[in-house]
Amino acid sequence: MTILKWALIFLVISVIAGIFGFTGISAASADVARILFYIFVVIFIVLLILGFTIFRA
Repeated sequence: MTILKWALIFLVISVIAGIFGFTGISAASADVARILFYIFVVIFIVLLILGFTIFRA
């Protein structure tokens, strides 16, 4: 859950920076949030597959 929490933090930073007009910081924060979210999704899917296959026995 830590990766997802950091992704949400960077998303909030991106939105706040966008509101105040800091487009460079907003774009960078959005990119970091997107990357962290994709990492979280990949880890979640891998653990879900492992939970249904290997750890079931």
